[in-house]
Amino acid sequence: MKKIYLILCLIGIILVGCESKTATGAVVGAGVGAGVGAALGGGAGAAIGAGAGAASGALVGAALDEQDRKIMEKTSPRTVERMDRKEPLTINDIIKLSQGGVSDDTIIRYIQETRTTYNLSQAQINRLQEAGVSQRVINYMVDTGK
Repeated sequence: MKKIYLILCLIGIILVGCESKTATGAVVGAGVGAGVGAALGGGAGAAIGAGAGAASGALVGAALDEQDRKIMEKTSPRTVERMDRKEPLTINDIIKLSQGGVSDDTIIRYIQETRTTYNLSQAQINRLQEAGVSQRVINYMVDTGK
């Protein structure tokens, strides 16, 4: 039983550090597989379950990343082109991503990847808010300028 708690704690720590849905899916799948395998077959079952769970979890996570990309390509192909070239995202890009239903985590991850710094005026902040961009994303953007 202590091993299961240890595995769950380790998974929790790893999840905090996962940057993509693929990685998160793999870690969650591995944890669930290990738990089920341990309960059913002991040590060997845990290892097999962890491997199978990681593989299937990664596939689920990758599909979600691809789904976000399709949303972005549909809402703003130019935004996707900028992201592919690792160019800074404009305020319009952020608005289009948000209005396209892309998650806050994905938007923030792309801001991080492009290393964009924003020095937002109050008018720009108001524009983001009026466009429906989440306060979490806006706060992150403001924090990049500090």
